[in-house]
This record gives sequence, C-alpha cells and structure tokens, in this order.
Amino acid sequence: LITLHAQSQCTINHTTNQPLAPHSSLKILNTMVLYIIGLGLHDEKDVTVRGLELIKSSDKVFLEAYTSVLSIGKERLEAFYGREDIVVADRDFVECHAEDIYLPAKEGNVSFLIVGDPVCATTHSDIMIRAREEGVKVEVVHNASAMGAVGCCGLQLYNFGQTVSIPYFDENWRPTSFYPKIKYNRLGGMHTLCLLDIKVKEPDFEAMKRGRTVFLPPRFMSVNESSEQLIEAEDVRKGGAYLPNKTL
Repeated sequence: LITLHAQSQCTINHTTNQPLAPHSSLKILNTMVLYIIGLGLHDEKDVTVRGLELIKSSDKVFLEAYTSVLSIGKERLEAFYGREDIVVADRDFVECHAEDIYLPAKEGNVSFLIVGDPVCATTHSDIMIRAREEGVKVEVVHNASAMGAVGCCGLQLYNFGQTVSIPYFDENWRPTSFYPKIKYNRLGGMHTLCLLDIKVKEPDFEAMKRGRTVFLPPRFMSVNESSEQLIEAEDVRKGGAYLPNKTL
C-alpha cells in the first residue's frame, strides 16, 4: 500500500514504513480516468448504456474521426448525449497531438469516442500505452466492430485468418504488403477480412507547395476499387494467391 501525503509532498511505502525518494520513477495513478469508448457501427443509439453514462458525466469528450467514420454527424451525437462540446479528433490531431487527449485526464474524466470497438486499431492501443506511461488511468468500453459483424455474411468467424488493410494506390506508392497475408490465409483454407481505405481531411500537397493549407474531399474506397487493386497486386506478385476471374 502506498500513500501520497499532500501536505508533506512525500510518498510513504507502508510495507517498509519508509518515504520513497523524490526522484522515484513510481507513477501514481490519478483518480480521474481516460475512458476509451466504442460507439458501435451505425448511429448515435449504438453506444452502450455504460458508455452513454460515462460520456454524459465526462469533463471533456473527443470523437476520433481518423480510422473510421459513423453514418451520422457530430451534431446528432451531441443532441443524443445532451452536450455541445464534443471535439473532433482528425488524423493530424490523433497522430501529432494525442497528448491533448490523454493528459487532460490527469485533472478530469475524459471520454475518447471510437467508431466500432476501441481495441481494433493500433492507433488506439498506442494512445492507451502512452496514457498509462503518464500515470493516467485508462478504461475501455467495448462495442460491436467490423471484426465481429463480418460474420453476418454467413462465413464462420473461426475460419478467418489475418485481417488486412487495402490502402489507396497513387502514382508513386502502390504497396502490396497485404498480398502475402491473403496468400497465407488461402493456403490455410481461411477467409480474409479486407479493411478498405478512407481518406478524410487529407492535405493537398500541391497547394501546400504554394503556401496554402487545403484539404482534399473525403474519399471512401469502394469494393470495385479494392478489387482492381487486388487484381493489380496479383499481376505484380504472380503468386497465385487468388484467381481474379474466379475469386473477385
């Protein structure tokens, strides 16, 4: 048992009854919490009862709009939650200013809202780790995600292999790192869940060269676009992972 004495600003270890050195690397967890809350897959009513209660009682609320998006806008969420102060965390915010999400949880409760389930993207796991390294208490509120909902297509979840992401190709970057994973799954008789790319608030680099900050229109990869890229990957790799005229 360890107690932090506010008046003397010293920490007592009750096992040895000795004060800890001021430079001790021990992190004392705050009583405040960073809640990472899954919102589900559809609209504002997919949030769990526990998640809703925590959102309503939090001092700050952030909505992650980088790895996925809901089918509704922030205004619908605010109306349902009974608050008007939700901060949208876009790609730049999440990647470059993540500390602005978890550090406020040292002084008050913070809710970080995630479409789907919080633990399905490495971005959110990284924020959890960084928050705990800063002594911030983290709690996760789970919800439905594409990883489980894919079972509605009739394929057994037990028979899925590695999940892959299909990123947008461009003139200078046409990655096929997903290809060997698909091949591995098929050789093992397993299905593959392909997560298709989205581009939200992507910077226009040509405009940036001219000193202007401009964002490109949102893009959401279609099944047809992903199929074309899968066919191209097979043409490049020629590993026989799938037959374009039969599989796609």
